[in-house]
Amino acid sequence: MIDQLRIPIWGEARVGLEHAALRRHAVFRGEGVVPGHGAPVLLVPGFLAGDISLAIMAQWLDRVGYRPCRAGIRANVDCTSRALGRLDAQLERFAERHGRQVTIVGQSRGGSLARILAVRRPDLVAGIICLGAPVIDPLAVHPFVRAQVEAVAVLGSLGVRGLFSHACRFGACCRQARIDATAAWPQHVAFTSVYSRSDGIVDWRSCLDPDARHVEVRSSHVGMAVNAAVYVVVAEALAAGRADTWGAAA
Repeated sequence: MIDQLRIPIWGEARVGLEHAALRRHAVFRGEGVVPGHGAPVLLVPGFLAGDISLAIMAQWLDRVGYRPCRAGIRANVDCTSRALGRLDAQLERFAERHGRQVTIVGQSRGGSLARILAVRRPDLVAGIICLGAPVIDPLAVHPFVRAQVEAVAVLGSLGVRGLFSHACRFGACCRQARIDATAAWPQHVAFTSVYSRSDGIVDWRSCLDPDARHVEVRSSHVGMAVNAAVYVVVAEALAAGRADTWGAAA
């Protein structure tokens, strides 16, 4: 049983140092990174975060030859079913625009949404890369964060628009999403899950989906968006995905 009080939330304070280290790292300059040659990548932010949280990664992907697409999320707090509906439409438009399958990079809750999208639309998804995503147990988080989840759910249950509610977890609105979250994984879709034992928000064990390739890094949770080791993994996973899937689909 996961002891959520032992999740090292204090370690999240190092995100600034991680960002500074990334700026000095060779991967950020594109050294040793296989060029993307226009391959599309959809970026999905985590709980409470918006597209801006992945802006640095989007800029980097663009510089190394990929075509990043933002999810259109200001704050990832909406009903799971509604969020998936909008992401599905965005995925369709993006895949049609580029004429090829899309890889999804999702941080935290964004990774959990990416997993569901891949199960539903394996025709459009080349692979997913989850960054600190609690795909096994979405509530395996620090109690402070769980309190924030509960606060959003209470407000959503009271009728505040644009927020998930308790019905999303227990009711009919997101029943299919809950089923798809644990559905059989489409074998031809690549799946990489990046985790950190020093993640201060999510218990790292909840990231170890049995269908994924697990890659451990040393990173804070929030810092996965600006961590050099994570960028190395993302670059390698994207390059492998292009060789295995996109080349055949092009």
